[in-house]
Amino acid sequence: MPAFDHFSAIAPIYARVSYSKTDMMQEVAVLPVKGRLLDVGGGTGRVSLAIRDLVDEIVVADVSFGMLRETPRPALKPVCGGSESLPFADNSFERVIMVDALHHVIDHAESAREMFRVLKPDGILVIEEPDIRTFGVKLIALAEKLLLMRSHFLAPEDIAKFFQLDKTRIKTEDGTAWIVVQK
Repeated sequence: MPAFDHFSAIAPIYARVSYSKTDMMQEVAVLPVKGRLLDVGGGTGRVSLAIRDLVDEIVVADVSFGMLRETPRPALKPVCGGSESLPFADNSFERVIMVDALHHVIDHAESAREMFRVLKPDGILVIEEPDIRTFGVKLIALAEKLLLMRSHFLAPEDIAKFFQLDKTRIKTEDGTAWIVVQK
């Protein structure tokens, strides 16, 4: 029996939740930029919609058909695909972002490799994750376990280890961590 798709179930509600960290994303992703941005695990495109005017084209990749059904078209281009095997050529995007999704993937290291692979040279990859070192996020992690989600949160330093440390920086604020990687 297939596992329950929590994300398809919450997609209509999730699509109506606005993204509140636009200024920080603009800062860490160095936006605006000419070219393409890939939002990995972007679901309904709520983050991408908030930064849509800062980049020429945005592709939202997600494994949940329910989430992608809610992605606004033609503003965003939804593509069904998992983070561990992105359906794009090497060096395809000027920017790659993953917001609040790394803890949901099956293979963190492979997802990191794939996002780095599709990033163009001199491009920027931003992974925004709840900071598991904070008490509030530990409660969220517990709640997701109780809901039988396959969540596995990593500390920001552990995420950064997937990349070249000399090209990686970490920024934290109010229970959120941004791992920023330049290729």
